[in-house]
Amino acid sequence: MAERTEKSIWQRPLWVAIFAFTAAFAWGWAYPLIKLGFAEFGITPEQTGSKMLFAGVRFAISGLIILAMARGKGLRFGMSTGARGWWFILIFALLNTTIHYACFYIGLSHSAGSRAAILNSLSVFALVLLACAAYPSTDRLGASKLLGCALGFVGILALNLGGADSGEFTWLGDGMIIGNALCSAAAGLMTRKMKSHVDVVVGTGYSLLFGGILLAIPGIAIGGTLPVVTAWGIAILLMLIVISSLGFGLYNKLLSCNPVGKVAIFNSLIPVIGAVSSCACLGEPFYWKYALAAVLAAAGIYVINRAK
Repeated sequence: MAERTEKSIWQRPLWVAIFAFTAAFAWGWAYPLIKLGFAEFGITPEQTGSKMLFAGVRFAISGLIILAMARGKGLRFGMSTGARGWWFILIFALLNTTIHYACFYIGLSHSAGSRAAILNSLSVFALVLLACAAYPSTDRLGASKLLGCALGFVGILALNLGGADSGEFTWLGDGMIIGNALCSAAAGLMTRKMKSHVDVVVGTGYSLLFGGILLAIPGIAIGGTLPVVTAWGIAILLMLIVISSLGFGLYNKLLSCNPVGKVAIFNSLIPVIGAVSSCACLGEPFYWKYALAAVLAAAGIYVINRAK
């Protein structure tokens, strides 16, 4: 009986919206916290190894927290499909965490923030559209879904209206951000298959733990360190760990129980929330285009999720 109640909660439209918004809201706040964390730990823009180590520690500990919660709930840690399941988790960890965030941090170091925000949003719309091809029985491509994606993407573009010249395409900058977006979309598709191998909560914990370790090790290998360690820096890192645990825990569970498009489109709010939270935390100026972007992103979410 309890299992049926849990499933109904994860699939009820209102709760899906609340949980998906919570994940997007948490991830949006990660943008200013990452900047604050780099500054507090003394990590400079050119220290790619240190960024990878910082990210690796964050995700590995997040994975341990999720696995501890899974243990407390009595969930099974083994794979129902044996070795095939472990290979699935390893590939998922590489796409969802290791390669994903390695591309993100390298790309962000070689690209303007506005360009990165636009390109990174491709993961949302790529996932919505790819899901229609991968899961046609639950994710059907229709006019409302195309319109919703268009509104959400225009909302992301609105964040950069009136900005300075954003420069030219570079493989280390834009190419890496595009790679990051494609990894995120591919991992989102794989999430639907995870429950056939292992409980989604356990699989999420494994992926963050393994992915974080596989980020930290090469980061250390190329000279990455945490130059300055302070109490405030540790507090920021702990907040980022909570964000990862909460965001991935909710998002992956929702993807495993619902049509991908209805969940993924909420992530079009992340750049908007990131811009507003950066204004609040970093003292950056607030522009009217942020409000416009929020309205357009919300409109895209409504169009995709509205009842037939």
